[in-house]
Amino acid sequence: MAIVLSENFRALFYAPFYAAHATGAFARAGVEVELRPSPDPLAAARALRAGEVDVMWGGPLRVMIARDTDPTSDLVCFCDVVARDPFFVIGARPRPDFRLADLLSVKLATVSEVPTPWVCLQDDLRRAGIDPAKVDRVTDGTMGENEIALREGRIDAIQVFQPYAERLISTGAGHVWYAAADRGLTAYTTLVTRRGLLESRADELSRMIRGVDATLKWFGTAPSFDIADAVQSFFPDVSRDLFAACIDRYRALGLWGADPVIRREGYDRLHAAMRSAGTLSKDIAFDDVVDTKLASAAIAGVTRA
Repeated sequence: MAIVLSENFRALFYAPFYAAHATGAFARAGVEVELRPSPDPLAAARALRAGEVDVMWGGPLRVMIARDTDPTSDLVCFCDVVARDPFFVIGARPRPDFRLADLLSVKLATVSEVPTPWVCLQDDLRRAGIDPAKVDRVTDGTMGENEIALREGRIDAIQVFQPYAERLISTGAGHVWYAAADRGLTAYTTLVTRRGLLESRADELSRMIRGVDATLKWFGTAPSFDIADAVQSFFPDVSRDLFAACIDRYRALGLWGADPVIRREGYDRLHAAMRSAGTLSKDIAFDDVVDTKLASAAIAGVTRA
């Protein structure tokens, strides 16, 4: 029986998940995976909790929130993929000596579609001694709308992921002020399942992890155009050249993990950001929402009993 895998939402930084499916990496690892689209992260999480899908990819942020809200939540992250923050602050004018304090003197449009980008950025500001509440922030626009606003000069900077960032950079309409990946490991996107399924289908999930591991290693060495070609069908509106440039920039930032084992350092950074933002009401222990044993065993060639 196939493992039913739900996407979170359609985003280019999720490219390894699409590539593992499209290139046959899951099949070569000996597991059948059915990729199921999802309209948004909340719908994917609901489907997982209801047993309509077996696995989803998504942020540990939502798994921690679920545990904070319901201590009996059985959602667990078990396979790391996006190990750093994929968002950028793109400004209308070059600022080669940019400091986070510069955000106090501009109008910044932040991401409205999902919470994690601002949760992490506000924590970066706090660590730099800056009160996030003092930033002149536009909060209600989509990334597409904010890109237009930046081009039209109605705002000074925007927070976006690829390909919005690369499109602005390539046309000279935007400049990288801050790549959030530079802060270091931040547990951003993992595979998530229910603990019961983690045990009952451990062999299949181990094979799935090995497919992800092979894909991450391929991402580390393959020409960016080969990667773009493999997953272009998921992003028909992104040109091949632009797609490859997005991949190159993300790889230079070390966005994707070298292997699928979730690092405590990345979890702790995300957890601290959520606490400083008030997203969590209490501390959530790493072992309550993360399993590293299955991935560690899988890439060592061992199936957990």
